[in-house]
Amino acid sequence: MTVDDVPMDDKAKRMRDLLSSFYAPDPANASSSSFNKNAAATLDAINTPSFDPDQYMNLLVQKSSLEGLLQRHVEMAAEIKNLDTDLQMLVYENYNKFISATDTIKRMKNNIVGMEANMEQLLEKIMSVQSRSDGVNTSLFEKREHIEKLHRTRNLLRKVQFIYDLPTRLGKCIKSGAYADAVRYYTGAMPIFKVYGDSSFQDCKKASEEAVAIIMKNLQDKLFSDSESIQARAEAVMLLKQLNFPVDALRSKLLEKLEQFLVDLQVDYGTAQTSFEESDKHSTFESKHITSSHEASICEFAEAVRAYRAMFPDSETQLIKLGENLVNKHFEMLRQQIKLRIDSSELVRVLGIIWTDVNLMDEVLPEAGLMNFSFEAAQDTIREYVRSKFSYLQMDMSEALLQVQSKKNEGEVEGYPLQFTLDASKNLVIQGSLGLLAGFRQILEENLVLLVKLRDLIIDWAQDGFQEFFRNLNDHFIQLADRNTPDQGLAEGMQGEKVHASLVLVLALLSVYIEQSAIPRIAEEITASFDSGGVRGYAHGPIFAPGEICKKFQTTGEKLLHHYINMRTQRLSALLRKRFSTPNWVKHKEPREVHMFVDLLLQELEAIGAEARQILPQGHLRKHRRADSNGSTTSSRSNPLRDDRLSRSNTQRARSQLLESHLAKLFKQKMEIFTKVEFTQESVMTTIVKLCLKSLQEYVRLQTFNRSGFQQIQLDIQFLRNALKESVEDEAAMDFLLDEVIVAASERCLDPIPLEPPILDRLIQAKLDKDKQQNPAS
Repeated sequence: MTVDDVPMDDKAKRMRDLLSSFYAPDPANASSSSFNKNAAATLDAINTPSFDPDQYMNLLVQKSSLEGLLQRHVEMAAEIKNLDTDLQMLVYENYNKFISATDTIKRMKNNIVGMEANMEQLLEKIMSVQSRSDGVNTSLFEKREHIEKLHRTRNLLRKVQFIYDLPTRLGKCIKSGAYADAVRYYTGAMPIFKVYGDSSFQDCKKASEEAVAIIMKNLQDKLFSDSESIQARAEAVMLLKQLNFPVDALRSKLLEKLEQFLVDLQVDYGTAQTSFEESDKHSTFESKHITSSHEASICEFAEAVRAYRAMFPDSETQLIKLGENLVNKHFEMLRQQIKLRIDSSELVRVLGIIWTDVNLMDEVLPEAGLMNFSFEAAQDTIREYVRSKFSYLQMDMSEALLQVQSKKNEGEVEGYPLQFTLDASKNLVIQGSLGLLAGFRQILEENLVLLVKLRDLIIDWAQDGFQEFFRNLNDHFIQLADRNTPDQGLAEGMQGEKVHASLVLVLALLSVYIEQSAIPRIAEEITASFDSGGVRGYAHGPIFAPGEICKKFQTTGEKLLHHYINMRTQRLSALLRKRFSTPNWVKHKEPREVHMFVDLLLQELEAIGAEARQILPQGHLRKHRRADSNGSTTSSRSNPLRDDRLSRSNTQRARSQLLESHLAKLFKQKMEIFTKVEFTQESVMTTIVKLCLKSLQEYVRLQTFNRSGFQQIQLDIQFLRNALKESVEDEAAMDFLLDEVIVAASERCLDPIPLEPPILDRLIQAKLDKDKQQNPAS
């Protein structure tokens, strides 16, 4: 084994052990460099000073086999060879170092020669300098002491002169208002007054204290003067504090001044707001001037808070509350402005002013955390703003629907201009909603920190606001329709009810418009405006659900249309009830003309038709006709029932014919009377007429008629048949219901003999001629 075969770590360790054993043999080091650490302790003793070769050999022979002895022999031979090699390398490596050290020692020995003489010479020179310095100090000692004494005397004389001049200086400061200089002079003289104030400078002290008393009084007056700025008041407190005045007693009073300044600051801010609302009447320069004035005021307030905090370091709690009051009053004023229906640009402007003030106060009072506080207040305020915008839009809708049009344009029909009201309401719904969306977009596009943080919440509030707005609008429509009394400002009595019914019709058509046109467009605009963002996001579904709203308005529109029909029918039914409950039908006289109730009924139907024609579209007029039957009385000349009854001259044969007509009626094809009402003029008028005829039939069944009464009913119904023919959509159903009225009257008649056709035609023609004379234009 060569030296190169041994690892470097083992080689270095062995070299250290050799050097250690050469210079200072140490049993501990010898034992730490044992050959085999896993061997027994006795075998490790080969590297210790107490090594016993015989004992080691005996122990090795006892514990090892022949092969082990041979292997140990080889290892020991290798170790011996390695040790010799290492020792040679150690000598070779250190030989040059030994030579270099010898040369260095020789040079040092040559350089030291002569150094002792130089050191002795230097010491002599140092002693000489020290001796001369002591001589100079001794000669100048008395003069130096005299100079120092004169300097101290000069300073003392200056102080004495300052003390004697102090009352005069204080008086000048009082006259000029330089209280800070006066306090500085007096506090500088206080140490002298404490020592000599009762002896040498008694008069000066007394005069100075009188002047200081005046100064303290003036400072207190300055502190509580409303004409002084808040900085001047704070400076007065600081000066009083330097004069050892009990300023803690002034803490609460000064805090009240700060609170009053805060109130005054809000008044100025309110003036600025009002001025900005009237910006069309004021110049831009004046608006900027008001804003600059507010900024100066808030800066002054911030500096006052800074001064107050410096004067009273333990007043952090009161100042934090004061800062929160500033933010609360800002947002309270903003809420008042919201009630005045400010727009989004004004809201953003006011929020910018508030945020600027909050940043300024945060620099002065960072412990208050006014930014987070204002963020929470802004969250509530902006949510209230969004809600108020929808609330105001709903109020505008209600006012537009209930507004009474006092002026009538030339050519308009009597009553309310329903088309104008409907168009105004439609425009208000769509334009108002789009205007709100534009305002919300303007708020979201601003880079104001408050609005950036609230962007997702504003999106959710806006969508939730639209959802809630249309829900409330739907409920409001239903509430308006359910009112039983006329609205305030409308005419009383029947006219009020007429207006109310017209309003119900407007609400029904407005519901249809919202369902079919407004909601789809608004939903499209919402999607385009709020394409992303929101706290909820699309994971939980959109907040604004147009499908749900459309379904609500579809149901409400149908319900309101039926409600309108019922209201109009109730009015007509009241007219019919009065007609049949007033006369004594058993003693009715022979009919001479068509009864006036027919005219009243037709007038009411014409008014309803005119109302419907204002806003309802015209549908496809479908005339449902049917062939004549035994139960039909389509014309005065083609009524088999009447012809058969005229051919008989006694009551018994007429009753038999009536029984036959009932039997024929049972075998007729069943007719559907009431169908689904559509939003058209014809459908609404047809449904109202059908309901009126059903009511007429029920009222007839409640009476008992003589022959004349029955003939009067026959005459009135025949005239109605011809008059209603062109105003209804389902002529067949109308004929059927008119036939039912005549049949019901015949059932309740004691002697059901009808009028002869010539007489019936003559009476009807006389009525038509009379109407033509009264209304030539028709």
